[in-house]
Amino acid sequence: MYFQGAGKDVLYFDPPDFLPEPDGFLDKVKNPEGRAWALEVHSLWKNLSRRVSDEVRKLPEFHTLLPLPVPVIMPGSRFREVHYWDSYWVIRFGRREKEKMASIAAKASCPTPMKATSNGIFQGDNPLDYALPLAIIQIVLVVVLTRILAFLLRPLRQPRVIAEIVGGILLGPSALGRNKHYLNSIFPSRSLTVLDTLANLGLLFFLFLVGLELDLKSLQRTGKKALAIAVAGISLPFLLGIGVSFFLRKTISEGVKEAPFLLFMGVALSITAFPVLARILAELKLLTTDVGRMAMSAAAVNDVAAWILLALAIALSGSEHSPLTSLWVLLSGAGFIICCVAVIPPVFKWMAHRCRQGEPVNEMYVCATLAIVLAAGFCTDSIGIHALFGAFVIGILIPKEGPFAGALVEKVEDLVSGLFLPLYFVSSGLKTNVATIQGAQSWGLLVLVICAACFGKIVGTVVVSLLGRIPVQEAITLGFLMNTKGLVELIVLNIGKDREILNDQTFAICVLMAIFTTFITTPIVIAVYKPAKQAISADYKHRTIERKDPDTQLRILACFHSSLNIPTMINLIEASRGTEKRQGLCVYALHLMELSERTSAILMVHKARKNGLPFWNKLQQSDDNQVVVAFEAFRQLNRVFIRPMTAISAMHDMHEDICTSAEMKRAAIIILPFHKHQRLDGTLETTRNEFRWVNMRVLEHAPCSVGILLDRGLGGSTHVSASNVSSTVTVLFFGGHDDREALAYGARMAEHPGVSLIVIHFTASNDILRQMVKIDITGEFSNSSDSADKTFLAIFKKNSDDDSVKFEEREVNSAKEIVEVVKAFSRCNLFVVGRMPEGPVAATLTEKVEWPELGPVGNLLTSHDFSTSASVLVVQQYNSPTSQLTSGSSTMIAELRGDDAEAG
Repeated sequence: MYFQGAGKDVLYFDPPDFLPEPDGFLDKVKNPEGRAWALEVHSLWKNLSRRVSDEVRKLPEFHTLLPLPVPVIMPGSRFREVHYWDSYWVIRFGRREKEKMASIAAKASCPTPMKATSNGIFQGDNPLDYALPLAIIQIVLVVVLTRILAFLLRPLRQPRVIAEIVGGILLGPSALGRNKHYLNSIFPSRSLTVLDTLANLGLLFFLFLVGLELDLKSLQRTGKKALAIAVAGISLPFLLGIGVSFFLRKTISEGVKEAPFLLFMGVALSITAFPVLARILAELKLLTTDVGRMAMSAAAVNDVAAWILLALAIALSGSEHSPLTSLWVLLSGAGFIICCVAVIPPVFKWMAHRCRQGEPVNEMYVCATLAIVLAAGFCTDSIGIHALFGAFVIGILIPKEGPFAGALVEKVEDLVSGLFLPLYFVSSGLKTNVATIQGAQSWGLLVLVICAACFGKIVGTVVVSLLGRIPVQEAITLGFLMNTKGLVELIVLNIGKDREILNDQTFAICVLMAIFTTFITTPIVIAVYKPAKQAISADYKHRTIERKDPDTQLRILACFHSSLNIPTMINLIEASRGTEKRQGLCVYALHLMELSERTSAILMVHKARKNGLPFWNKLQQSDDNQVVVAFEAFRQLNRVFIRPMTAISAMHDMHEDICTSAEMKRAAIIILPFHKHQRLDGTLETTRNEFRWVNMRVLEHAPCSVGILLDRGLGGSTHVSASNVSSTVTVLFFGGHDDREALAYGARMAEHPGVSLIVIHFTASNDILRQMVKIDITGEFSNSSDSADKTFLAIFKKNSDDDSVKFEEREVNSAKEIVEVVKAFSRCNLFVVGRMPEGPVAATLTEKVEWPELGPVGNLLTSHDFSTSASVLVVQQYNSPTSQLTSGSSTMIAELRGDDAEAG
C-alpha cells in the first residue's frame, strides 16, 4: 500500500507482515526497549517465514538496525543499504523489486474480507464477524451514546456537536478502546474500511446540505464592521497557527512536510463553526441583538475563507512527484468549478421550475440530484482535492427559490444527520488517542495550541471591534463567540490525519483544543454579556381589553403555528376592528416556529433578522410571502395596523418569547391557538401536544390578558371581506374578572356592522343561592366581585342600545340546565367565554375538566357530548398588579418587514 510522506513514494508494510531477518539480529540492538521488541519480532518472524518468498530473505545485511516496528521501503535503482530516516527501517530497491515485494506483502498480510451477512447464531456464526450486523451495532452504539451525552450536557447549554465529538472519543482508544476485547469485537481493524466509507458518504451529503443552505449572493450584504472582524478573526489565529506549527515540527511532528503542515495548523486555529455558532446564539436568544448579527455575518465570511484555505492545503499535501502537481490540482479544481457554474444551474433551474408549490417533488429529480452529488464527489476526489468539495459546490449552485431545495433537505437530512454523520464522529474518535499526550512537553504543547487559538480569535476580534466603536462588553462577547469550533474543524483535522500531515499526538491535541474552545463559549458568554434589561414602558397601561376609556387603541398579539391558521386569525381581527371613532386596532401577528435539533432548523433563523441572515437563504420563502401578502392585503383594505413577526424558539422556552414580545409591543391581549384542530368529521385532533404546555406557561406568565382560540372554521377557510361579514358571537357571562374581559371583547366585536352579539347572563335560582349560603362559610363568594359585575353590566347595557346586541338573563337551577341553555345558542359562529368564571352559578360546574387551560365552560364547549360548529375563544384577564415576566433576555423575535415603528 502506498502513502504520501517525506517527499518520495513509500511502500509501507504493517509489522509483522514483512520483517526480514538479518544476521546478528539481536546483536545489533543495543537499548533494552529495542531488544525486547526485537525478541518479539524474532519470534513472530519464525511463524511468518513460510509465507515470505526466498527472494525477500536474500536481502543484503543491514548496515543499521533501528528498534522500531515499522519497516518502510523506499524506491531506488537496486537493493541497497538500510538508511536511517524518520525512525523507520528503510530499504532501497528498484522498480521490479518494488512490484515483487508489494505482491509478496499483499499475499502475506491481507486479511480475509468480511462477508456482508451471517447465517445466524443457530448455525454457529458470530454476527460481529460479518460486515452488515457489525455496522448496525456500531451505528446504534454511537447514536445512543451521543444522544445520552447530549441530554446530559443540555443543562450546560452545550451544542450537540460537543456530545458527538466526545462520544466518538469515548468509543475510541482513549477510553473504552483501552479494552482490547471490546475494540477488536466492536471496531476490528478489518471493519474500519466499511465504517470510514459510510462515515464519509454521510459527510458527503451533509456538506451538500450545507451548500444547499448557503446563499453566496448575500455576501455583498455583509457590513464593513463584520468584514473587518472576520478578516481579523482569520488572519491573527492563522499566523499564530503557523508559529505554533514550528514548535510542533521541532518536537512531536518531526519529518512532516512543512508547507501543508503550516497551512493545516493555520486553518485549524482560524476556523469559526458557522452552524454551531448559530445554534449557540439561538439557545442564548442573541440572534436579534447587535452582537448576534455581527457574529453571524463575520462567521459566514470566515467559513468561506476556511474552505478556500483547506482546498489549498489539501492540494499541497498531495504533492509527491513534482512541485507542479499542486498547481495542476488547483487548476483542475478551478476548471471543475467553472464547468459546474456553467452547466449545473440551468439543469436545476429547469427541475425547480417544474416543481410547483404545494405539489410533491418528482422523485426522479431527487434521485438525479443525489446522483449528481456523488458524481461531483468522484470528480473532486479524482482531482486530488476531496470528495466533500464536489458535493459542497453542487449544493451551493442549486437554486434556492421554490419548493425544490426545501424538498431535498427534507428527504436527505434526517437520514444523514441521524445515522451516517454520527459514524464520522466515531471514525474520528477511533483516530484520537488522548493517551499519546504524555509528559510535560506534550501537555505544554496542548496548552500552547489552546492559548494560541483563543488569543488569536479573541484578541483579534476584540481589537477590531473596539476600533469600530463597539462597546467593550460586546467586543469581548464577539471574541468568544468567534472562537467556536465544530464539525468543519473536525473535517480539517481528519483530512490532515489521513494525509499523514498530522500524527496521532498532534491530531489528539487539536481535537482537544476544538472541544475546549467550543465548550467554554456558552458559559463565558452568559457570564460576560449582560444585555441591558429593557425598561417597561410607562405607556404600558392597558394590559386588558376592559378599561375605563374604551376608545383607546387596542393592541393584540395574535399567534399562529402555520399558514392554515391565517384565515381564521384575520377573520377574528376583522371582527375586532371597532368603530371609526376609536384610536384604532394594532395587531402583531406572531408566527410560532420551533428551533429543533435538526441542522436545517437554521434555515428558519433568517426570519429572525430584519435584513435576512447573510449567506443563509430563505428556502421557505414562498410560504413566508403568503403570510406577508395576506396580512399586507388585509392592512391596506381595512386600515388596520398589522405586522407579521416570527418567534423561533425551543418548545421549552417559547412562552418567554411570546410574553416578552407582548410586553415589548404593549399588547392588551395575546391570542393563542388551541393545540387541537377540527377534522372533517367534526372530531378534534391534536396538532402538537407541546403547544398545550406553551399555552399553559403563557397563561401563567403573561403580562396581559390571554385568549385561547379553538378554531372550527371561523368565517370559513378564506378571509371574509368587511362588507360580507355576517357572524354571530355569543358571550356566556357567569361573573368574575375573566367573564368581564370576555364581555368587553364581545362588546368590541359588536361594533362591527356585520357582527351580532348575544350575551347570556346566567343567574342563580333560589335553590342554588340557599345552597351557596350553607357552603360559603368563609365568604368565598364575596360581594366585591358581584358588585363589579353589576356595575360592568349596567355600563354595557347603557352603551349597547342598538339592534346588533341581544342581552338575555337565564335563571338556572343546575349544571344540566346550563348545558341546555348553551345548546340552544350553539348555532352561532363564535363563543367567547371567561376561563375561570366566578359566582354561585359557575360553582355548579363541578365536572372534572380535561383541559385546565380552557376552564369549565371552555371544556363544556369542546367536549364530545356538545355538538356545535362554533369556534371558541376562552379569555383570561390580566389581574396582577405587576408584570409576571422579567424581560431580561433579548428574544428571538423580529419583524419580517418594515421598521419597528409603533402605530400612531
